[in-house]
Amino acid sequence: MSALLQLIEVGKRVGIDRPRTLFDGLSLTVQAGESVALVGESGTGKSTLLNVMAGLDRADSGRVLLDGIDLATLGDDALASLRRRRVGFVFQAFHLLPQLTLLQNVALPLQLLEVPRTEARPRALAMLEAVGLGGRADDPVQMLSGGESQRVAVARALVHRPALVLADEPTGNLDSDAADGVLALLRTQVKAHGAACVLVTHSMRAAGSADRVQRLTAHGVAPDPQAGPA
Repeated sequence: MSALLQLIEVGKRVGIDRPRTLFDGLSLTVQAGESVALVGESGTGKSTLLNVMAGLDRADSGRVLLDGIDLATLGDDALASLRRRRVGFVFQAFHLLPQLTLLQNVALPLQLLEVPRTEARPRALAMLEAVGLGGRADDPVQMLSGGESQRVAVARALVHRPALVLADEPTGNLDSDAADGVLALLRTQVKAHGAACVLVTHSMRAAGSADRVQRLTAHGVAPDPQAGPA
């Protein structure tokens, strides 16, 4: 395996009048084909760290490398282009567009990449099949349960075959059965595409689906002593 994502001595502060350090000196390497779960208490900056990995937020110190590219060297347009091509994001709140059908939501990343419709439609349909919703491509998202919405969100995050998948509390709003289904789906699809995956969660049950569990503190990350083997 090769390093897909590297964080080198990364630091991030929040606040203007009274700035607070969320984390500092944080180093982490994630290999292609590997899934890593980040756990930690509320307020430790887990979601902020995901945003830094995606280039949605800039680190205050250190370096973030995606496929060997230092994100700090990219302007906003180049960073947005890299993110569209190489990153898939699974949000806790799903962020599906209610005016679009399931198929249109899943196909959106391909549309942004200007993939021809003759290629984009079958790829989006195939991803819906993979998440068990192939027969509902033309349904509006308002008809979905929480678990179904999360499966659509996973399909959308993976349809453009990203190198890096970032998942922010993807099971936070789901019951245990739906959560297990989403985690199994995410793990299977990430492995199938040879992507790297970073999962942020409060749940040790969810963290157990990853290859490696790391605990985030203000001073960096370290293997979580409470985590058993995946």
